[in-house]
Amino acid sequence: MSTSSPEAVKKLLENMQTDLRSLSMECKKKFPPVKEAAESGIVKIKTIAARNTDILATLKENSSEVVQPFLMGCGTKEPKITQLCLAAIQRLMSHEVVSEAAAGNIINMLWQLMENGLEELKLLQTVLVLLTTNTVVHDEVLSKAIVLCFRLHFTKDNITNNTAAATVRQVVTVVFERMVAEDERFKGIVELPPPVQGNTNRRSVSTLRPSAKDAYMLFQDLCQLVNADAPYWLVGMTEMTRTFGLELLESVLNDFPGVFLQHQEFSFLLKERVCPLVIKLFSPNIKFRQGSSSSASPAPVEKPYFPICMRLLRVVSVLIKHYYSLLVTECEIFLSLLVKFLDGEKPQWLRAVAVESVHRLCVQPHLLRSFCQSYDMKQHSTKVFRDIVNALGSFIQSLFIVPNAGNPAGAAQGAPGAGGQGAGLTAQAAFEYRGTWIPLMTVSVQGSAKATYLEMLDKVEPPSIPEGYAMSVAFSALLDLVRGITSMIERELAKEEEESAVRREANPDQNAQPEPGAHLVWEEMVSACWCGLLAALSLLLDASTDETATENILKAELTVASLCGRLGLVTPRDAFITAICKASLPPHYALTVLSSNAANLNNKTYSIQGQSVQIISPSSESHQQVVAVGQPLTVQPQGTVVVRTLNTLLELHRHLVWILGLKPGVGGALKPGRAVEGPSTVLTTAVMTDLPVISNILSRLFESSQYLDDVSLHHLINALCSLSLEAMEMAYGTNKEPSLFAVAKLLETGLVNMDRIEILWRPLTGHLLEVCQHPNARMREWGAEAVTALIKASLAYKHNPPLAQNQRLQLLLLNPLKELSNVLHADIRQKQLESVLQILQSQGDSLGPGWPLVLGVIGAIRNDQGESLIRTAFQCLQLVVTDFLPTMPCTCLQIVVEVAGSFGLQNQELNISLTSIGLLWNISDYFFQRGEAITQELEREEAVLQKQAQEKGEPLNRPFHPAPPFDCLWLCLYAKLGELCVDPRPAVRKSAGQTMFSTIAAHGTLLQQPTWHIVVWKVLFHLLDCVRKSSTTADKEKIESGGGNILIHHSRDTAEKQWAETWVLTLAGVARIFNTRRYLLQQLGDFFKAWEVLLDHIQSAALSKNNEVSLAALKSFQEILQIGTPVKESALPTEALALAALGVPPVLIDPLGASGPGRPLLRSDSMLERLTRYSSAELQVPPPGEESALEDSALWWSAWNTWYRTGTDSTRPPGGGTGTDRPSFIPSQPFLTALVQIFPALYQHIKTGFSMDDLRKLGVILHGAVSVPISSDASPFILPSYTEAVLTSLQEAVLTALDVLQKAICVGPENLQVMYPAIFEQLLLFVEFSCKPPQYGKVETKHVANAKYNQIQLFAPAEWVALNYVPFAERSLEVVVDLYHKTACHKAVINEKVLQNIIKTLRIPLSLKYACPSESTWKLAVSSLLKVLSIGLPVARQHASSGKFETMWPELANAFEDFLFTKSTPPDNMSIQEFQKNEAIDVEVVQLISTEILPFANFIPKDFVGQIMTMLNKGSIHSQSSSFTEAEIEVRMREEFSKVCFETLLQFSFSNKVSTPQEGYISRMALSVLLKRSQDVLRRYVDDERLSGRCPLPRQQVTEIIFVLKAISTLMDSLKKTQPENVDGTTWAQVIALYPTLVECITCSSTEVSSALKEALGPFKDFMQPPVSRVQNGES
Repeated sequence: MSTSSPEAVKKLLENMQTDLRSLSMECKKKFPPVKEAAESGIVKIKTIAARNTDILATLKENSSEVVQPFLMGCGTKEPKITQLCLAAIQRLMSHEVVSEAAAGNIINMLWQLMENGLEELKLLQTVLVLLTTNTVVHDEVLSKAIVLCFRLHFTKDNITNNTAAATVRQVVTVVFERMVAEDERFKGIVELPPPVQGNTNRRSVSTLRPSAKDAYMLFQDLCQLVNADAPYWLVGMTEMTRTFGLELLESVLNDFPGVFLQHQEFSFLLKERVCPLVIKLFSPNIKFRQGSSSSASPAPVEKPYFPICMRLLRVVSVLIKHYYSLLVTECEIFLSLLVKFLDGEKPQWLRAVAVESVHRLCVQPHLLRSFCQSYDMKQHSTKVFRDIVNALGSFIQSLFIVPNAGNPAGAAQGAPGAGGQGAGLTAQAAFEYRGTWIPLMTVSVQGSAKATYLEMLDKVEPPSIPEGYAMSVAFSALLDLVRGITSMIERELAKEEEESAVRREANPDQNAQPEPGAHLVWEEMVSACWCGLLAALSLLLDASTDETATENILKAELTVASLCGRLGLVTPRDAFITAICKASLPPHYALTVLSSNAANLNNKTYSIQGQSVQIISPSSESHQQVVAVGQPLTVQPQGTVVVRTLNTLLELHRHLVWILGLKPGVGGALKPGRAVEGPSTVLTTAVMTDLPVISNILSRLFESSQYLDDVSLHHLINALCSLSLEAMEMAYGTNKEPSLFAVAKLLETGLVNMDRIEILWRPLTGHLLEVCQHPNARMREWGAEAVTALIKASLAYKHNPPLAQNQRLQLLLLNPLKELSNVLHADIRQKQLESVLQILQSQGDSLGPGWPLVLGVIGAIRNDQGESLIRTAFQCLQLVVTDFLPTMPCTCLQIVVEVAGSFGLQNQELNISLTSIGLLWNISDYFFQRGEAITQELEREEAVLQKQAQEKGEPLNRPFHPAPPFDCLWLCLYAKLGELCVDPRPAVRKSAGQTMFSTIAAHGTLLQQPTWHIVVWKVLFHLLDCVRKSSTTADKEKIESGGGNILIHHSRDTAEKQWAETWVLTLAGVARIFNTRRYLLQQLGDFFKAWEVLLDHIQSAALSKNNEVSLAALKSFQEILQIGTPVKESALPTEALALAALGVPPVLIDPLGASGPGRPLLRSDSMLERLTRYSSAELQVPPPGEESALEDSALWWSAWNTWYRTGTDSTRPPGGGTGTDRPSFIPSQPFLTALVQIFPALYQHIKTGFSMDDLRKLGVILHGAVSVPISSDASPFILPSYTEAVLTSLQEAVLTALDVLQKAICVGPENLQVMYPAIFEQLLLFVEFSCKPPQYGKVETKHVANAKYNQIQLFAPAEWVALNYVPFAERSLEVVVDLYHKTACHKAVINEKVLQNIIKTLRIPLSLKYACPSESTWKLAVSSLLKVLSIGLPVARQHASSGKFETMWPELANAFEDFLFTKSTPPDNMSIQEFQKNEAIDVEVVQLISTEILPFANFIPKDFVGQIMTMLNKGSIHSQSSSFTEAEIEVRMREEFSKVCFETLLQFSFSNKVSTPQEGYISRMALSVLLKRSQDVLRRYVDDERLSGRCPLPRQQVTEIIFVLKAISTLMDSLKKTQPENVDGTTWAQVIALYPTLVECITCSSTEVSSALKEALGPFKDFMQPPVSRVQNGES
């Protein structure tokens, strides 16, 4: 609520009335006049309120009357009344209702109260309210009021004094504020200039307005009072202090500079009054010297008095700050005084406040510039600015020198000294120099001068200054000075540059130069201060023990150096740089480069264009250790870098890095190493922790090189290179850590100047490549690091134009990478390859023309390089093959193949070789998938090359020219794989072989036909030749283990065996290609030649001494025999299916008709279609006539010859010498089996021309093959155990071969049948094996013929075991029987006496019988004989007349004889059952004789029949062998057999009808044999019986006699039944002659014999007749 609002007015009126009432009440008794006045006052107020609208104005008019009662109240001097009245008066004042007159009255009344010492605080309050609420008080009234306040300031009461002092200050301020307000009001009014008066004395204030006049009078009197003179205006002053006066002066000067600067009168006061006053008051301080009497009392004038001195300095500070422009001369005096106060002889407190004052100046750079302009730049003036700086420096120096200024180091109170720190104290920031230790305090915030002692307005005594305070202030002052000046000049420089840029834009023609004035000032300022600054800062830097302080000092030095650079002041700049460099190294570190003084640097300057900005914030290390700092490449106005300085800097950095043991890190930044091996002091842990900071700074320094121009950059690089060369020199022949500084910084400089890398690339990389060849490992490692980092960065950098469009630059950048390949050190190559890997990962897509270079680097591997290198290189290659084939130019694909191949061939790391072969497979897939695109690109390229070659007039030089380029790519791939196929390592060969053949199989279709010619002759056959050669010359030494602990299987434990595997693989692969691609190959023209070569390879492999190879060769042989002949239309589908089954890949080559460079690549049409097209094409090419058939048969006969040669050579038994000389090579069973198995397939192709001669050749081979024994160690796997009668697979194969032949003969034309006998002959040879195993040359073999001997020593050394031929012979026999069954009537069979041969052969086992190796043999021989005879005898009888069988009969008789009456004895352990079974067989033979031979005696030669009869006779009589035991005799006698023989004899003795004389002859012969036999047996029995006495005869003999007796009875019966004319007389005689013998037997004891005898004797009764007729006949 404002004081003029109706409510406020109403409240005022009410309050006034209340006050008057209260006053009237108080004064009612004691002071009636006052009471009356109060009451009339109430009436007055009411009247005013009632009559007037503007109550406040009316109140103001009547204020004298209104105030009167209250003034009277104050006059009573009663405290209560006085207080009431003063409060009421204040209320009126605050509502501004007091007129000038009333105010005068109030002041007079207050004066009285003051003189009476009443209500002093209330008085002050009232004065303040009066003066602050309105401006009615002026002139004398005002002065009286002010004096009143001053008087109250000097009372006895402290509270009053202080309140009065505050009031005075406020009142003084109010007076000046009124003046300022007045000036504002009259601002717009133009006034006439005041008349200039000749004598401007202090009273000439007529020109001033009222408020100004008051202010002027007040200020003038303040000066008078301070000067201890009487005041002009402040009448009534009784007392005044200088200190208070000075404070008031200072506050006015500080708060109202405008007043003094705008009004001449006030300026005059300043000049005429204030300055002389200050100078006068300073005099005691100036004259005073420390060390004279120093009592504390202010009495002696000549003694400096702290309160006044300090206030004077404050006033001076204000004067200089605000009124410097008015008081140039005076300020010069003040500043000189200030400088003097810093003298060492002045008291401590004085120096402290002086330093604080100087600090205040130092934070005002514009002021400092004015000093410089006003004094230092004037000719005859004091160099004030320089003096200030120098004084600060001297002041700092003096602090270190004055003995009592600081603590001696290591003082008793445990201040941290140089030797360490006192117990339990943390290290305090401090300076320490030559034993003087001065702590450092925080005195003010940077850039502001917050003083401590200049503010001590309440102190009378000089305070004690804490140790280090003055130093701290001086230090801050120095730093603020540097900071202020440099930032000011920097700002102005920047502004100037901006303006000139704007000007240049506006009128580009003018090359406007900025006005030189400003530059001169700046240069003068720097020139004036640099020496002092350098001295002071260097000293402080030396003495500093505090991180922050050191950093600040260095920043300051650096800032000055930088500024000097920008202003072109070379000497100071170099001086500062040198100082920093010195400080960066440990004390006493001898560094000649830095010892040259700054002046020297001027002699040798060299100007370079450029421009730089430094981005460095240095840091430091603890005192007496190492101080490290980043160093800017400082710059002149046009960027002239002084080369000498450059060298100084670089040298410094190198030493620094050396001492700190910094090691280069990524990008050339130096990082702390783990171990520091410098010659320097050992680094403290504190330092170690700061090393990262230092290294950052060093890096930032070199980053700034990006702001240099090209020439400067070259100089920087040259300087670094020469440093580096020095370091290289020093590093020769020593193991010590080399200095890597230069290398690291070259790298860093390169990295920050990427945008113009082309300029510096050659010198930079050229030098680094030299470093890479240095013998010191650490040195070259960093050389490589630098080169590779630069290359990676330069490729990654976004150049303009991009690298893809700037091929020259790209190749330039990649070139050093290639150069690194020439370095022999493995560590360098490792780096090189790692960087290639990174380049591929980051820029692989954009390498373009750089690919050959990169691939060259990857492929530059050598076997002596160690596997880790190769592994890294290989990773690169893998990345290329998996990710980048599509992005590289197709011309590089060949290089990729070469490189991949070289990895296959390296011998350091087997796995890599194997994987690289896998990569070749991937590459081939890529070729296949992108075939068309690659073809097009390559053909384009080829056309270009062709054109160039023609222009030069030389032929196009390309491998495999003139094949099309795409085919050449394939050929390179195959050639590479071919090389790998003959690698010394078996695993590589195997893998390469598989890959090569798979690739040809899968992708061979892409090749054009002529290219196949190269594939066959240059790739495949070439490979076969190499492999054959290597295999045959391979070492047979056993390889102990495969490196490490890998065990090698025995089948691979010699090089020879390992090569064998390769040979196998290669041969199989080539054969498969011949098989699957025959159609294609046959069109090449020299197919027959190729076929011959292939067969030759197969033969040499088959005859190799290695089982594995030989066997595989045969498999390949089999494979090529499966090739179909060209198809006939009708046979197509099945043939196609057959081909598919054989594994012909689904992509066949196109027919010839469509071949040519532009032929389409087939992908999709069906197999059948293609075959159709193919076959029809082929049928067109040679007309489907004789030619192709002839050609075909030529191929097959060539194959037969190969087979024959192979067979003959492999089955030929080893020649002379016994088996002991050297173990001859004997082919294995599987090999022979395979060999024989090939024949049926081959035969199918050659059967039409197969002759007897060929059959014989075949027979030789089959026989040879079967005869080959098995090595003893293989026998358990091949030999069947003796219990099973099994054929080996070889034997099966042999029989199959013969079977195929006989079947072919069977269905073939007549003329073939002449081959049957040969086949029989062959088979019968095999049958003989059952009893006579074949001998293989002179090789001694053990036979596994008999079960009893099967437990051979399998492990006898180098034993050969003959096979168990029994099953084979038996099977052959069965075949013979079958075949004979079919062919018995064939002419050839009859003519060639096959039957006789069969019998002759069978006679061997038959005669051996029990002596046969196997019992089954003779049994089978018997059954076979029976079968053969059952077929053959009729044929023989049929042809009896021809005489073709004559020789057979004796053979047959002998066979029977040998078998039935064998010389071999049955084994002892034969069971009775077995014996009986065998007897049954004998019986069967006799039965055959009785059914098949004897009945046809008339067709059979007599001798033969005679032999048979004799044999039967022999069989019918028991032959007793004395060896039998009683029990066995009965069985062993072959009763059954004898009986059958006997019966047969009987049967043929009495044939009823004799049709031929021969038959009668047989029976007569039989009978006489029989009777003779009976007679003998009986006689022997009788004799034996007689001799044996009581002992019974052997069972056998008894049985025999019984049998004979039975036979006799049978004979008698037969004789009776026969026609008498049939019986010969001699026969009867023989029969009757038996009788007496029979009678003699009657005495026998055996009942059985007796009963048989009875039966035998019975029939004789028929002979008991009288001999009548005989006599009669005789007579007649």
